[in-house]
Amino acid sequence: MKAAKILREKIASGAVTTGVLATDHAWPGLVEILRRADIDYLIVDQEHGAHNDAQVAEICALGRLIDFPVLLRAVDTQYATVRRAIDRGPCGLMLPSVSAPEELDRVRDSIYMPPRGKRRPGGPGTWWIQDFQYKTWKSEVEAHFIVLPQIETKTGLANVNAIAAHEITTAIAIGPYDLSAELGVCWRPESPILQEAIDKIRRAGQKAGKPMWHIGNGPDLVRQGFTFICIGEPIGVLMQALTDINRDTKTATNERK
Repeated sequence: MKAAKILREKIASGAVTTGVLATDHAWPGLVEILRRADIDYLIVDQEHGAHNDAQVAEICALGRLIDFPVLLRAVDTQYATVRRAIDRGPCGLMLPSVSAPEELDRVRDSIYMPPRGKRRPGGPGTWWIQDFQYKTWKSEVEAHFIVLPQIETKTGLANVNAIAAHEITTAIAIGPYDLSAELGVCWRPESPILQEAIDKIRRAGQKAGKPMWHIGNGPDLVRQGFTFICIGEPIGVLMQALTDINRDTKTATNERK
């Protein structure tokens, strides 16, 4: 898939790569908005979001048609869940709360066709493939598919080196809010305990030759040396922008009096 290849190349280049995680609201037009804003990727959140499968398949299809990377955050890492998620046609997956590399073995079986895995492809995610020969699936899907395991638990943090080094891991990711709760510092982003955990995840990625995906304030993350960044949730960004414009407008009104 060309969109997956584009995103992989950006990540590997070390250039600042920005995206958003759509939890509250996602629709096909969001893909065009993000592309015009020069944002590099979209993750549609099906772990927490209420997006239905048909809607998600349409978003993924538009992404493929204009070569814009659309990933899904799956509900969990179970074989059936991951297989169905791929059937919707994303160019990669974010996997919540990965605690051990054995979970990624199961995900690998969900991505790869036999003899390397157990995948049974179908659904709208197969419409764009040239044909259904094994070599086509392997070269057009498996070769570029993106996998971002999120570290969100103490167990995952303990196993982060093995998770980062796993063959299907493209970049090691963090769920900072859930991890802070696990570590007893919810939500204190500047806590030394959480910062130490973030550093451990980052070093695990560096050791495996893979970047770390991080969500937060984009400029701050760039200043800290991160390059694979999620700059926020689109509706949250919109709400903040509206709040700022409204405040500035009312302040200007008061200054005029």
